[in-house]
Amino acid sequence: MNELNKVKSIRESRLMSKSELARKAAVSTLTIDRIERGEKCRMETMRKIILALGFSLEDKSKVFQDQE
Repeated sequence: MNELNKVKSIRESRLMSKSELARKAAVSTLTIDRIERGEKCRMETMRKIILALGFSLEDKSKVFQDQE
């Protein structure tokens, strides 16, 4: 499996549920589920998730690989 992001591993390492991350990022739990499966998402959604996980936008590469 080609890992496009580290959302799931970071979320789990912080003992955070999908629901909690979704609430902090102001997105749906279904969106978190899709992203964790490696599906692409909009730049705005990436931004929300990066910030909700406690990273700065400069640390984008720690959460998401380059997606085109």
